[in-house]
Amino acid sequence: MSRVFHRDARVDPPVAVRGEGLYLIDEAGRRYLDASGGAAVSCLGHSHPKVKEAIRRQVDELPYAHTAFFSSAAAEALAEMLVAHAPAGIGRVYFVSGGSEGVEAAIKLARQYFLETGQPQRHRVIARWQSYHGNTLGALAAGGNRWRRAQFEPLLIEVAHISPCYAYRNQRVGESPDQYGRRAADELEAEIRRLGPETVAAFVSETVVGATLGAVPPAPGYYARIREICDRYGVLLILDEVMCGMGRTGSLHACEQEGIAPDLEIIAKGLGAGYQPIGAVLVAGKIHEAIRSGSGFFQHGHTYMAHPTACAGALAVQHVIQEENLLANVRAMGAKLERGLRDRLGSHPHVGDIRGRGLFWGIELVADRATREPFDPALKVHAAVKRKAMARGMLCYPMGGTVDGRRGDHVLLAPPFIVDEPAIRTIAELFGEALAAALAAVPRRDAGRARVVS
Repeated sequence: MSRVFHRDARVDPPVAVRGEGLYLIDEAGRRYLDASGGAAVSCLGHSHPKVKEAIRRQVDELPYAHTAFFSSAAAEALAEMLVAHAPAGIGRVYFVSGGSEGVEAAIKLARQYFLETGQPQRHRVIARWQSYHGNTLGALAAGGNRWRRAQFEPLLIEVAHISPCYAYRNQRVGESPDQYGRRAADELEAEIRRLGPETVAAFVSETVVGATLGAVPPAPGYYARIREICDRYGVLLILDEVMCGMGRTGSLHACEQEGIAPDLEIIAKGLGAGYQPIGAVLVAGKIHEAIRSGSGFFQHGHTYMAHPTACAGALAVQHVIQEENLLANVRAMGAKLERGLRDRLGSHPHVGDIRGRGLFWGIELVADRATREPFDPALKVHAAVKRKAMARGMLCYPMGGTVDGRRGDHVLLAPPFIVDEPAIRTIAELFGEALAAALAAVPRRDAGRARVVS
């Protein structure tokens, strides 16, 4: 009997013992094509020799030093590289151990920035429904995943939420993509005015929405308008690129494709590719300068921040992405994955939408394609697809509550940046097989009588 407190307390998962490129291998020798990179984490696949060697070398030289006493060569070099390739205005890097920590730090940085600049009344944060920003209490409060929030609601700070930019469900008939993008973005201005512009500190959003909505990109012009609104009212723009950043969508930062730069940006998963726990907040120079010339001290910190071994691993990951020209592969293989999914599932009666960018794709499942009616949430169709895919030796990332936190199903695909064309074909084929098997086993009610989805 396992003594590990697993995510699902009723299930002991298989034990992974080895990773080889695109594959994970369990203790029984079963191989799994990692078509989701875990949770869009393993962007280099598993056991890349250059990353493993960098970690071994760092452990030999300096495994750990507390940041209250020392910096490290690995942290300094990684920060230098990140700033050199960051969006305009970013001047510093605050290292953490993961995405949730990064969101907590960004929210606190926004608050302290306004204290340092003589605007203590600015404390309110605005975010969006149907986004996920992490599981710590501040990040959970900012997040708009109702299912994750529900049982902890009494513990959460007050955060205002506006609608997601979710064209498949929210774009009106006769409305162009640009018109919809403008309308969705204008909700932010309305909310700022409702709360009182002088009280609002920050707006937090995922540039391309990840797990909760399933790889939903913004409508054209959405973020240009968001940036304009934030500037008009003096609100900091915090972009959560924990899942969609660091190359996942085909550019190092997803916001590059929107033509904007944030004031604070959180990165994590693709930063270290899972080889060591690491995340970071990319900080605009004006924010760092306000603290440096004010109190001089950011009132926040963690024991393992800027961990030398984690920084060395992440630095090696970023070097590999550059040296092997993997962003070009993300774009090329992403186009092939999109084509494969559309060829295989584009007319499927229970596939409502296929959306994404780069190697970041979501497939939204529906009971009725014409009406976009979701499946009964009790059926957990997304979880059934995961099981059927895993039985076929492929890993994908499922989620329920796509529509409103309760109804709706989607599955994410986010294979490693090293994926090749044969693997792309396999992913599309196995996903189609898994979906067919899952739907064949899912009973549902239609017009008052039970039947099996086919």
